[in-house]
Amino acid sequence: KYKEIRVLKTLLLFELLHVQLTNCEDKPWALDSEVGGEFGYLEEQADILRHFQIISHRDLLQNPELHGPKIQALLMWKYCPTAEPALLGLLPSLKVVASGGVGTDHLDVDATADFAMGLLLASAREILEGHQIAMDPNTVHIPQSLMGVEVTGSTLGIIGMGDIGYKIAQRSFGFEMKILYHNRTRRSVEDERAVRGSYCERLDDLLRRSDFVVVAVKLTSRTTGLIGRRELSLMKPSATLVNISRGQVVDQDALVEALQSGGIRAAALDVTHPEPLPRDHPLLGLPNVLITPHIGTNTNNTARAMVERMVENALAAVKGLPVPNEVRSQSQ
Repeated sequence: KYKEIRVLKTLLLFELLHVQLTNCEDKPWALDSEVGGEFGYLEEQADILRHFQIISHRDLLQNPELHGPKIQALLMWKYCPTAEPALLGLLPSLKVVASGGVGTDHLDVDATADFAMGLLLASAREILEGHQIAMDPNTVHIPQSLMGVEVTGSTLGIIGMGDIGYKIAQRSFGFEMKILYHNRTRRSVEDERAVRGSYCERLDDLLRRSDFVVVAVKLTSRTTGLIGRRELSLMKPSATLVNISRGQVVDQDALVEALQSGGIRAAALDVTHPEPLPRDHPLLGLPNVLITPHIGTNTNNTARAMVERMVENALAAVKGLPVPNEVRSQSQ
């Protein structure tokens, strides 16, 4: 009897192994960066990739002739692996490049809006400087010179009143801020009334009147260099620039000049160009700049939702189904 049980267990294990191998053979191959490590997915997100047989970028480069022809999907997370011509040339069967970047079906909206307000508050109230003083082992008294600026009742100008911009307006409404916005198209009367927002048809008007200017536009040919020397010169000397869009939207050389000369009070940036900045970049040496490493979407829930959507898009493309969030060229 004992031998019969062992035989049955062995047969069952073989059957399970056969099913697993069969399932693996049915799964399409995908290239990704890695799970864990500096540039990879979090281990908590690894289960989402179960729909694919995964080849890491490192393994592909070690044997491109073996792995390249199998790969049908390129899964980009945080810009890695980069879909550059040298890599794409190794993937003759590639059907889709799926990116887990921002703007994925509005999954990043709340996290990014929260972070924008965090940057604004941290810059206005000198929170980072206060933390450094409190933690400094040489601190024996609190300097009275550490003074911030009022947020409540101030004027907030939002450049780009899309989903993220509007969420920022909703949050700032709780701080009793006066809300101005500039957008390609005006929001509805109901939207404006809900946040008591005022539309500025001309960007110049918003810049002149705002105490805080938050840039929340998408990067396009029209928005590249949107905030340059002329625009910075229109801002109040007491104003703060907050950028959560893309680094290329702001002329960084002009920003350095404005910060050094007192043209504006401060800048709080979650994005720069490039990322990270060279370690000798002048922005890194200015006391009135707060920079974070493009982490506006970095919450566990948001990151998981973005990876799920990326995999959903990739699977649809590989199976020849309509892609839920296909990015089309502007000419289409």
